[in-house]
This record gives sequence, structure tokens and C-alpha cells, in this order.
Amino acid sequence: KLDEALFKGATINTSKLDEALFKGATINTPSMICVEDYLDALQWADSVGGLPGLIARSQANLAEVATAVDKYPWLNFLAKDEASRSSTSVCLTVDMEASKLKEMIAWLEAEDVAYDIGAYRDAPDGLRIWCGATVEAEDVALLMEWLAFAYEKFSK
Repeated sequence: KLDEALFKGATINTSKLDEALFKGATINTPSMICVEDYLDALQWADSVGGLPGLIARSQANLAEVATAVDKYPWLNFLAKDEASRSSTSVCLTVDMEASKLKEMIAWLEAEDVAYDIGAYRDAPDGLRIWCGATVEAEDVALLMEWLAFAYEKFSK
């Protein structure tokens, strides 16, 4: 009932449109926290160079993954065409039996190395790595080293 009322811009008790919402009234304290988080995010984005800086950070992260793909013959981009690769949600395939890959992914999580790194449910078996601007390239490079270690551990 609450989400329906919020969607309609109405109060829960009367189901009448609350016009104050369109004049700057806040719904509750958490909504102000969300606004403040958004403002902090925009300030951070400006501090790293705005949109060009955000794009550069994401592309640097993708470059770290590409270096690993070039280095390790068992690691491949899901998107074979470089022009169709995302620099944010990077999808990889691993030359490994699916059950072993699932074990490897679970181990990476248990070791606090990577969370939710498995491919999407409807995608081919593989890895999905967030490489957006909020991630440091050095951390992506370290992850690639962990993947190499984990591959050796689980591919046998």
C-alpha cells in the first residue's frame, strides 16, 4: 500500500494527491539522506574530473582486465568484438568445467576477494566484474592476480 501511495503521490490515509510533494516538501528523513548521498556522489565525480574522469577510470579498469585476458589463455572476454565490450560490467568466460567454476566463485567470496562475481543466470558460465568508476584500477589488477591463483587451485 505504501509503494502504491508513493507512486501516486498520495497519502496513505486519504489516497488524495499531496501537492506539497511537488513544491519541495520532503516525505521523510531517509529521502533527505538519499539526496545528501547523491550530492556527495556528484562532488566526488567532480573531484575525479567529472564525466571524462569517470570514463577514464572505467576504461583504466577495463585495461587491467584486458591485460589479464592477454596474459592468461584460459581467460576470455564474453564479447569477442572489442567494440561491443562494456567498460563497466565486464563479462568473462573461463576455460573450466562449470561445477569447478562455481566452486572457484564460492571460494573467492569465502575468502572475501569478490562478491557476486558469477555470470548472470541466463548468461554463459563465467565471471561478471564491476569495473565502473567507483573501483580503483589497482584493485582490479589485484583481482586478476587472485583469479589466476584461484584458477590454478580449482582447474586441477
